[in-house]
Amino acid sequence: MPKKGFISNKLRPWIDARKKYHLSHAQIQMTRELGMNPKSFRKLSGDKQEPWKLSLPAYIEKLYKKRFGEKLPDDVRSIEVRDIEKRKRQAEKKKKKQELLEQSESNSSEKTQGLIEK
Repeated sequence: MPKKGFISNKLRPWIDARKKYHLSHAQIQMTRELGMNPKSFRKLSGDKQEPWKLSLPAYIEKLYKKRFGEKLPDDVRSIEVRDIEKRKRQAEKKKKKQELLEQSESNSSEKTQGLIEK
């Protein structure tokens, strides 16, 4: 299992974008559900020279409300928490699979010994 503070490279751009553009966990979750790419945030964020553009957080919230009809996602969790939960589920699944494999091996060895004795 990876180190305690490990975050996968797949999620690293989202964390960097959250810090760079001052987005909340809910806004990052909204962008992921909308299928947006964190690399494109630079083009979407408003600037002093582009006063007609909405700020990035406001733009994300507007798109989310338009598509899903809700202001916020039902279950808001940070990327780090989601990653930790995902790794726990994977570890449990791997452990369960290993136990089933060991159990099936022991059953098959018992059957072969029973056949040999007869």
